[in-house]
Amino acid sequence: MYDAIVVGARCAGSPTAMLLARRGYRVLLVDRATFPSDTFRAHVIRMRGVRSLHRWGLLERVVATNCPPLRRTLMDFGDFPLAGYPPGEGDIPGEYAPRRRVLDALLVEAAVEASAELWDAFTVDDLLTEDGRVCGITGRMANGTRASARARVVVGADGQYSLVARKVGAEHYHARPSLTCAYYSYWSGTGIEGLEIHALPQRRVMLAFQTNDGLSAVAVGWPAEEFHMVRADLEGQFYRALSLVPELEAQVRGGRREEPYRGTADLPNFFRQAYGQGWALVGDASIHRDPAAASGISDAFHDAELLADALDDGFSGRRPLDGALAGYAHQRDTIGLPFFEEACRTAALTPPPPQLLQLRAAIRGNQQAIDLHLGVGRGTVSEEEFRRRMAALAPVPAPARG
Repeated sequence: MYDAIVVGARCAGSPTAMLLARRGYRVLLVDRATFPSDTFRAHVIRMRGVRSLHRWGLLERVVATNCPPLRRTLMDFGDFPLAGYPPGEGDIPGEYAPRRRVLDALLVEAAVEASAELWDAFTVDDLLTEDGRVCGITGRMANGTRASARARVVVGADGQYSLVARKVGAEHYHARPSLTCAYYSYWSGTGIEGLEIHALPQRRVMLAFQTNDGLSAVAVGWPAEEFHMVRADLEGQFYRALSLVPELEAQVRGGRREEPYRGTADLPNFFRQAYGQGWALVGDASIHRDPAAASGISDAFHDAELLADALDDGFSGRRPLDGALAGYAHQRDTIGLPFFEEACRTAALTPPPPQLLQLRAAIRGNQQAIDLHLGVGRGTVSEEEFRRRMAALAPVPAPARG
């Protein structure tokens, strides 16, 4: 009998298991994959997710994998690029984008070190219930042997197509269809530095960033309705999009693609009911959003902490368990909805608000102001601090024309 069984051992499941095990609870972590292994998901960790790794004592492990910090940031909305070095935070120099086979294995290892029990290569095929309440799982080991386990709570961290969510009939809301399709791959020898985001008026979005092994990842997003056109001539459409940013195109063409393209148009946006009798959801099983805003890993880390805190309250008796999970659901929705809306706005590939373009034009040519502005986007400079420090700067010259 476990306190919690966590189904899914990637960016939401392993942290949930680790945080509960560190508090002394008996946790079983299961996944149909073995680790290290890759997965089709983005891997930029925004600053609030990096803060989580730092709190958990895992950031140094990410750094030790030779994953460079993304110190430099470039933002381009088709007007002109603004590039700089936004402030870090304490001893955190920037954001990170480790390969998922690196990050996920590291998170699994941390959960096991915390005394979570791991069943990898285990396929869950059903939930156990008793008097209408979920009380465990049943499934198959890699050799086909059937096994089951029981727990006070089963956590579904098993992604967009969560079996746990399907079995309990978790309701969807705030649902929106896929807004983009996207493809990405990895290149060596590009000279790409830090993180670049190009959200262009031609309804193309591009991300380029450094990752492990001296490689750079480059991703392109198109409107979802163009998926069949893109898939029919993938490399041609990829480079046609890159041609809208000649400098980035030259860097990619000057490098060497090291892996096949990977992509999809299956990127729906939704919230699912967060908990019920004996179960809870976290990560992409709980909230799924378009990856264009690159917030998924950071959101998963944050919600794993919320859920672990709620389960600790319930297991310890500080609150009734169902009441604690209701609190988790409320916090998840209240905090997560603005990030969800931001991801949907980004994925809609619509022009940015005029006031943002006006601000960019006003600070063009003033590197200190640019760094502070990029720090607001990174989350290391508050809006209030930006306004205060801008007021103290010398007047910004009008941008050059032509």
